[in-house]
Amino acid sequence: MATSTDTGPTAGGYVEEFRSFLEETWLGYALVLPAVVLMGIIIIFPTLRGIQLAFFEASLLNPEQQTFVGLQNFAQMFADATFQSALWHTVLLTSIAVSLQYLLGLGLALALKEKVPGAGLFRSLSMITWVLPIIVMVIIFRFLTQTGFGPVNVILDSLGMETAAWFGRPGVAFPLVVLMHVWRNTPFYAIALLAAMKSIPDTQYEAARLDGAGPLQRFRYITLPQISYVSMIMIVLHVIFTFNNFDIVFLSTGGGPLGNTEVLATYIYKQAFQQYAMGYAASIGVVMLLIMMVFTVVYATLEARD
Repeated sequence: MATSTDTGPTAGGYVEEFRSFLEETWLGYALVLPAVVLMGIIIIFPTLRGIQLAFFEASLLNPEQQTFVGLQNFAQMFADATFQSALWHTVLLTSIAVSLQYLLGLGLALALKEKVPGAGLFRSLSMITWVLPIIVMVIIFRFLTQTGFGPVNVILDSLGMETAAWFGRPGVAFPLVVLMHVWRNTPFYAIALLAAMKSIPDTQYEAARLDGAGPLQRFRYITLPQISYVSMIMIVLHVIFTFNNFDIVFLSTGGGPLGNTEVLATYIYKQAFQQYAMGYAASIGVVMLLIMMVFTVVYATLEARD
């Protein structure tokens, strides 16, 4: 008795399917290709080159002379007290700044959602702090705390309190750096979270009120869950920005006084362009990249489970 077996698509069938797929999608790939090539040139290649350089001893003075040292740069890094201090400052700055930015931004968004007086003016002016060039922001803060004629010191002097060059005071410079981050980014959080809240249908709040839910319950079970995605994006982006931020610290304190505001980004700069240790600087950059990759994956996974 003859039987027939279905062996599935033949090789020729696969070729036809692939050809049909290309005919339908070639234009899309052609349009995307320039962006992919550009990303490869300005992002992927430098990243791979930096990872490669982390395993070599290389000097900026003689970039063509490179010696493979394996994991020696990483071993040196973890025995480096300045690196450990810079890592701690970076983690502390990121944790405090992003937490304050989100909480203050959330509070402002809730206030603006309730149509408090001046909400329209705030929305119009709030983005100034975010679009203002960082160097301008640093100049403003340094002027405010300038000895002799800075408004902060003038007020303190009129109250009979101590005055100082506050960016040069250990124990004060780091909080000022945190304050600059918070001042710059909090309004951006507020506007983004407010936009997310505006997308929540009013019927949900009305139904919750009819069921006897109070303001805290409505916030907990309606508002927070529905702004969680925007919150995740904002937090991840600003953690990456703050963790890698160089200009605010470098322009305001340069990592001082006495290394009290030294962060990984400024330490990399000093190693690469002052000590000319390109390989060692690259190894610190690789560690920063790994930390941010782990954070992003873990945080996004936890948010997805919620």
